[in-house]
Parts: sequence; structure tokens; C-alpha cells
Amino acid sequence: MRIGILGASRIAESAIVGPARELGYRLVAVAARDPLRAKVFADKYGVERVVPSYRDLVVDPEVDIMYNPLANALHAPWNLAAVAAGKPVLTEKPFARNRAEAQRVAAAADAAGVAVMEAFHYLFHPVMRRALELAGDGTLGELTRVEVRMGMPPPAPEDPRWSLGMAGGALMDLGCYGLHILRRFGTPSVRTATAVQRTPGVDERFDAEVVFPSGLTGLTANSMVDEDYSFTLRLIGTRGDAFVPNFIKCHEDDRIIISTESGTVVEHHGRRPTYTYQLEAFAAHVRDGAPVPLDSADAVANMALIDEAYRAAGMQPR
Repeated sequence: MRIGILGASRIAESAIVGPARELGYRLVAVAARDPLRAKVFADKYGVERVVPSYRDLVVDPEVDIMYNPLANALHAPWNLAAVAAGKPVLTEKPFARNRAEAQRVAAAADAAGVAVMEAFHYLFHPVMRRALELAGDGTLGELTRVEVRMGMPPPAPEDPRWSLGMAGGALMDLGCYGLHILRRFGTPSVRTATAVQRTPGVDERFDAEVVFPSGLTGLTANSMVDEDYSFTLRLIGTRGDAFVPNFIKCHEDDRIIISTESGTVVEHHGRRPTYTYQLEAFAAHVRDGAPVPLDSADAVANMALIDEAYRAAGMQPR
């Protein structure tokens, strides 16, 4: 499998370089706005070639699949370009700036028969598979609440995650995960949402409460101004709860802590990175048609919920 990388991003080392090495896939080309940065990136990570532009990369005949970790506002345009060139794309989240844009990408991908998969890597790890199993097998009783809490230190002031034009903000960068997890349990609606805006239209904190037709409730709480990184998931039921200390970085903490009337059990589910599981699954889908849990309809539904959350907080969707 020959991979092309759009942009010399900070996430690429863990999200694509490491997994490609482990799986024996080739990193054949990279493009960046700054050619020097692309050259440094290629030399550091063993990418075979630097190409002059994003456009050159998406039409490169030696590239089998694209990885798109560009700023949020650039996901959809370059995914559309890759689809037009017949190149499957593993795209970083969020899938697009809003539901309407996500629908355009999904429609183009479906019409062309080209896969564009949103990189919610957490979902592929055994930790998350086990958490979802616990939610439905009766261990916790009837599930009553799901809480996803995510925090990180503030990015640099010039980081695109603080840019309204680049579709930044805490909900887009972190809360997309929380809403995505909550959607594993049904079709939620946003009951309330609150945001603290760093600059007009750009949220540094964003919390949303959701409710499901069954009465199940959920929370996604997100901050891009915390002192430390924290990515936790808690499933609460009538007979107990399950806590995942770090669902994003299971290679650092692979525990699920299950507390019921019988006591507390700590399960470990392996330190293999979430990103490796994800790339393996995407490649199998592209190469062999193997099923994946993340299709374009899922991406559109997630963007629709993000739009709904922004409106509930009195903000406009991106």
C-alpha cells in the first residue's frame, strides 16, 4: 500500500508514519505549502519523494491512498480533489466544516465509489470495543449516562485551531470525538450547550448535554485551555460503571476500570496504538472490501450534530 501525505503536520508521526512502518506500507510522497518543510519532513520520516503541491500529490500515479491531516477547513476541498482523482482518503476529523459541506464530499465519494473515511482512530482499539460491549451486555445494568471529558493545553496563538477561517475551536477539535462516541449509543439530540469564546466565533471551551429517545443522557465536555491532556470516557449504568482513563492514547494507558456490586476489576487491552488498528482496517477496506464502522453517512451525521451543538450554544456552525 503506497501512501501520500497532504501536509507536513504535527499529527502525522503518530497517525500515519508509525503505523505505516509497523504494517510495512510505503510513504511514497508528501506535499506541503512550504517545500523546505516538506523536505525536512521527508528526510525525518523516510518519505520517498517531495512533490511540488497538493494537486500534484492527489494525481500522483504512484499513490494508492491519501492521508489528509490539513487544517479543518481544508479537509473537504482536498478530499474532493482526491475523490476526483480516484484516490481513497483517510481524512482527519472533523470530516468537513459543516453538514452541508460533509454532504457534498459524501455524495461525490459515493458516486465515484471512492472511500473517504474519517479518522476516528479510537473506535478501532480493543479498549473501545470492550467498552461498547460492556454498555450492552448487562454488566453495568441499564445504561443511563455516558460522559466524555477532553482537555488539552492551549495551542500556540498562531495555531489554525484558533482560527475561525480554518474552522477551529474546541468543539471541532475535541468535541467531535465526544459527539461521535455518544452516537454509538443511538441518535441523540442536543439538550443544552455552553461555550466560552476565545475570540468571536472560536470556542476555547464547549460543553454539550444530549438526550436520547430512550432517556439515556450524555455529556461532551471540552477544553483547549487546560494545564494537561485528559481524554476520559465513563459509562454509567444501574448496576455499575466503566471508566476508560485515556481512550485516545490507549498505547499509554490501556485500562478499563469496571466497578459493580461485585467490586472493581481492572482490564488491560494492549498497548498497540489506535492509529495502527485504524490504518490496518482502512487498507483492508480499500484493498479487499473489508467492512469498516465509519462510512460517509456516519461522517455527515456527526457534522450535523456538531452544527446542532453550535446553534444550541448561540453560535453559528462553521
